[in-house]
Amino acid sequence: AVVSTQSTGMGHKAGMTHILREVDRVGSRSHKKEVVEAVTIIETPPMMAVGVVGYIETPRGLRSFKTVFAQHISDECKRRFYKNWYRCKKKAHTRTGQKWADEDGKKSIEADFAKMSKYCTDI
Repeated sequence: AVVSTQSTGMGHKAGMTHILREVDRVGSRSHKKEVVEAVTIIETPPMMAVGVVGYIETPRGLRSFKTVFAQHISDECKRRFYKNWYRCKKKAHTRTGQKWADEDGKKSIEADFAKMSKYCTDI
């Protein structure tokens, strides 16, 4: 399976600066020469992965095939799954933690990872 790179994320433009780099483009006039280029600085908050999603290719595009969530998901992350956090029962992802606890759950998670590595084009 081909591993995709992250394409989006929260961040804001903090400024710009310049760098000095050596061009490695054969046939170019500036090959093996140093050039100054402008670069953008983006500040992002710390990110934490809470799960893995495997995608398969279909005639209409990518479709999610399997999703495996982490064993421990923080309350800050769980808040994002609810519209009213203070009024809810806070039951999101309680079964995913139980799945990691027993042997049958671990076997099903390993089977999901095996299926993802076999069938998925993007992970």
